[in-house]
Amino acid sequence: MERPEQVAHAGTAEDSVKIIPLGGLGEVGRNMCVVEYKNDIIVIDVGFGFAEDDMPGIDYTLPNISYLDGKQDRILGIILTHGHMDHVGGLPYLIQRLGNPPIYTANLTRAIAIKRHQEFPHLPELDITLVDPKEHNKITLGQFEIEFFHVNHNIPDDVALIISTPAGRIVHTADFKFDPKPLNEQPADLDFIRSIGDRGVTVLMSDSTNAEKEGKAVSESVIQDNLEVIFKEVTGMLIVGTFSSMINRVQQLVTLSERYGRKVIFDGFSLKSNVEVAKELNQISIKKETQIPISDIDRYPRNKITLIGTGAQGEGRAVLMRIASGEHRYMQLKKGDSVMFSSSVIPGNERTVQRLKDLFYRSGARVYHYGMMDIHASGHAHKEDLRLMHQLIRPKFLMPIHGHYSMMVNQSYIGQEEGIPEENIIIADNGSIVHITPKSWWMDKKMAPSDIVMVDGLGIGDIGSVVLRDRQVLAEDGMFVIVSLIDSKTGKVRGSPDIISRGFVYLKENKELLMQVRKKVRLIIERKSTRPINWVDLKDILRDEIGLFLFQKTERRPMILPVVIEI
Repeated sequence: MERPEQVAHAGTAEDSVKIIPLGGLGEVGRNMCVVEYKNDIIVIDVGFGFAEDDMPGIDYTLPNISYLDGKQDRILGIILTHGHMDHVGGLPYLIQRLGNPPIYTANLTRAIAIKRHQEFPHLPELDITLVDPKEHNKITLGQFEIEFFHVNHNIPDDVALIISTPAGRIVHTADFKFDPKPLNEQPADLDFIRSIGDRGVTVLMSDSTNAEKEGKAVSESVIQDNLEVIFKEVTGMLIVGTFSSMINRVQQLVTLSERYGRKVIFDGFSLKSNVEVAKELNQISIKKETQIPISDIDRYPRNKITLIGTGAQGEGRAVLMRIASGEHRYMQLKKGDSVMFSSSVIPGNERTVQRLKDLFYRSGARVYHYGMMDIHASGHAHKEDLRLMHQLIRPKFLMPIHGHYSMMVNQSYIGQEEGIPEENIIIADNGSIVHITPKSWWMDKKMAPSDIVMVDGLGIGDIGSVVLRDRQVLAEDGMFVIVSLIDSKTGKVRGSPDIISRGFVYLKENKELLMQVRKKVRLIIERKSTRPINWVDLKDILRDEIGLFLFQKTERRPMILPVVIEI
């Protein structure tokens, strides 16, 4: 894959440090980045992404790691910044192909990665070394020295990185925000971060997810106050939808439930798994008598129960959708119950979330969501948080990461406002090979492979664009199968062609159309069935001509599957 050569400064490739983002740029999710110097390679995060609307049947998307094929013995370690799936979820699918290198991360992230890995019993155990960002632990991997420091996010144990290289220091912020009153942890140490800038930083790689949002990120303390307002108001059962990895939010809900005398039920596999991990590490404090199994839901008054579940994005078989549609095994929604969406809407999920909210309203429930009041805080820095990070670090070069292209560009504007020359700002893409020296940067014309790798069931990367396009056609206009028998001696059609249709038209109500198709199939075959019959050409002609005929009649384009049998 190639791109127009983009050169900001001259430099020598032999002495440069290379930064190769394999995911997370121009998108939200699928985060993975390679840092390389001569024979030494480190990898930052191995995340997955969620399938988009135009990917029917796809479970997850992964970074393309073809660039690292044949270089496994040079990978000195993987650094995981935090426990969200868009940063660690790709490990079980890719760790063997990466050569099972050692992993370095903080306590909660380690536990989440191991718990996730246990779902894949055929894989070898992960080799994980714990680091403590609050102690500014350092590790040396080849030519790289990595120092860890604490930043706030919406999950504990988020780590940012100072990577000392022959080209100077690279600071990787991870996902972060500045929160003066975070939950269950200390605020980021601004004096320490300022001291990093005092040492001199060549490149700042900074989270861009909320670079288009004004002001500062909302503090978790504000969320706590607003959640308490709702707890005071609700009279029936409280059902809360949130992301399963938002351990801090779960703690807030548990604390308020205990304060107002409510039992807590966790429902949803990923949520229950993460809660158990967090409890083992004392990242969640919950009294033994507070948590009850969902099978005991009818043993307590409805106004004494908080149910925390998954599915706030409207996922079809998740907890919230099963409750809203009346298909939950243990509970039925009743008038007077309340539903709270303590989560944002991921772009692309607006329709499914709206449908879910409407189902709750139709059931007579009262619905609260973050559009009404601050009951969800993003874990990502807003403009003023980013500005502060730039002021503290004062880098020579800025490389926005983690966000859509517009988000990265908006962070570049902040960098320019803080004195970074435009030519010192690196707007890269997935697959860009960025060279860094102490005084210059440039990109290779050739790019690393960066196309999306799709996970479908047990298959990884075996679903290509052709298969996906076929699925899209089937999903939109269905399929139309034509089965025809041809007399081997005469080349004439035997009997009437059979028509099988799925997802196109209801055959019983379109008999006239089917009669016309059968007649046209017969004419095409008898006109084109030369001796000997060229089966490939005949099927192509049937596919094209019947496809055009059906479009003229219906303005739909089903997948045409001709089956021609010689007898």
